[in-house]
Amino acid sequence: MTALIALFWRDLRRAWGSGALWLPVLFFLLVATAFPFAVGPDAPLLARTGGGMIWVAALLAALLPIDRLVRPDREAGVLDQLAVRGFADEVIAAIKIAAHAIGFGLPLLIALLPAAALLAQDAARVETLATGLLIAIPALASLAVLSAALTANLKGGSAIGGLLVLPLAVPLLIFGAGMLDPSGRGAVKLLSAASLLLTVIGPFAAGAALRGLRE
Repeated sequence: MTALIALFWRDLRRAWGSGALWLPVLFFLLVATAFPFAVGPDAPLLARTGGGMIWVAALLAALLPIDRLVRPDREAGVLDQLAVRGFADEVIAAIKIAAHAIGFGLPLLIALLPAAALLAQDAARVETLATGLLIAIPALASLAVLSAALTANLKGGSAIGGLLVLPLAVPLLIFGAGMLDPSGRGAVKLLSAASLLLTVIGPFAAGAALRGLRE
């Protein structure tokens, strides 16, 4: 148990250390800053489309640091040591998912406020976005760790990883953006179901990918 706690804190320090904390946040805000220039001065159009753009930016921000989620531990032999000590790969994956969810999720929620202001989102839509992201962050973290485990042996695997998990992330984007529609009352339930499913299967899929790294 001590080794798993140490792994959790190591991943969290890696996420927040050496300026790595700000990379997903800055990327998220950069997207929110650039999008209004593409849309133009049409404020109503920006308000309608800005929420969807926030969801896309959140997905990309979750996938941005996948190169440091698994590969450093594989290269340092940490994963082999944990396997020798009898820890299941699924448990290791779950610890990494939890650390990544906190490591990028909390800064993302903080960055949501200025991003929403840049995209002309009113208070009600900001509240809806925050609720949706809170629901989806564990699922996004699961997809990121799964992608990192699948591409840990590949150089430049982050680009490939994004393509691998994109189909799985589509329901989160659809239902998350659907929450912003006044008529989409069922979207929050569908988003919760999709997030729960991905969060539950994430450790098992990522654990299988971690085992594959040792074979």
